[in-house]
Amino acid sequence: MSDPTPLPEGARRLLSEPVIATIATVDRDGYPHATPVWIDVDGDDVLFNTARGRRKATNLEGVDKVAVCAIDAKDPYRVVALQGRVVEVTDHGADEHIDALAQRYLGVDTYPMRQAGEERVIVRIRPERILMAPADPGEG
Repeated sequence: MSDPTPLPEGARRLLSEPVIATIATVDRDGYPHATPVWIDVDGDDVLFNTARGRRKATNLEGVDKVAVCAIDAKDPYRVVALQGRVVEVTDHGADEHIDALAQRYLGVDTYPMRQAGEERVIVRIRPERILMAPADPGEG
């Protein structure tokens, strides 16, 4: 495993905004699976929230490598793409986390798409490779 890579400030800023990111995992047959998610940052780690049993969560059972790509909808040249490893999947604080993301992305206090009986989890990704568009003025 590579050493973790510090998250550049420009990447941290973009991933802290209500930008939709794409998470890429690999399924048990070796096919890539990409899905849009709400994204978050904690230190140098990148987080997303999902429910147990969803394809992206199932794909991470036994395969910890993921890719993340976030593109600013207002400036398509403001991009963060990274590869990393999942270092934690936890239900601790996951309900509160999805509500906080709902506040950021939808402006509501409670996540409105919760399904009966779903178990929310936070997936913590430790970046190993990070690519950013070279024109990010926050990186100078």
